[in-house]
Amino acid sequence: MPTLRADLSAFADALADRLPGQWTTEYVRHASCDEQFASAEALWDVGHVDYIVSQYVLSHHAVLRDQDGRQLYLADRPLYRHQFVVAPLEPEGPGIKPHHFSGVEEPNGIAVRAQPARAAAQVTRRLLPRYQRALDTVLHNATIQPEPPHRAGPPQVADVVTLTWYEDGALGTPYRDVPEEARTVLYALGFQYHPHQAAFLLPAAYGEDGRALRLQALVHHLSPKGIGVNLRHTTTPTTLTTRQPVPAPTSAAATLRHR
Repeated sequence: MPTLRADLSAFADALADRLPGQWTTEYVRHASCDEQFASAEALWDVGHVDYIVSQYVLSHHAVLRDQDGRQLYLADRPLYRHQFVVAPLEPEGPGIKPHHFSGVEEPNGIAVRAQPARAAAQVTRRLLPRYQRALDTVLHNATIQPEPPHRAGPPQVADVVTLTWYEDGALGTPYRDVPEEARTVLYALGFQYHPHQAAFLLPAAYGEDGRALRLQALVHHLSPKGIGVNLRHTTTPTTLTTRQPVPAPTSAAATLRHR
């Protein structure tokens, strides 16, 4: 005859009584799998506890809460009738946002035997210290950076150098469009002035990597001067417009056009 599984609800109460501080328990029985996954969304674990909750059907769980707002998730450990898993839950509140968890190592949970005194000692010694460190870090992040660190837009510039990829593979810009302060920089980075084209051109002999490095250097040198750099292509994307149907060409015309 199989041995009965240890009682989760009774164990949760016994564990709460033995943890440092004042802890309360909430026992939840799942009416469906959706309730299981919904209750575990805030599980602060990327180890075996998260695996258990995501891969096994659990009929119930318990949550332990203390006076400082810490929360512990308690569930059966499948395949082990006399063991449970305990894991922290992420802190919640209007001041806690996803970016506050960035870079914070998950405190993860542990497995404990159905012996309240021994389990409480393991939770106190192994789980609560790293839970508290992670919690303190998140709360600190919420204090110093309440809003997400969105990237700032580009600064306004007085002048711009617009480089163009021409259809013949050349990369350059008309001489007249280059601010005077930028011309020396272009020369230094290998751009050559072609009088008959009235343009600065970067030789194709540098290769794709060489030209890419020179473009990066150009941006690096011109930005402190308040000069921006744009990169364009002579072929612009076609826009969809409403057109009248065009009669199909004769076979001779079609042959001529596709040569």
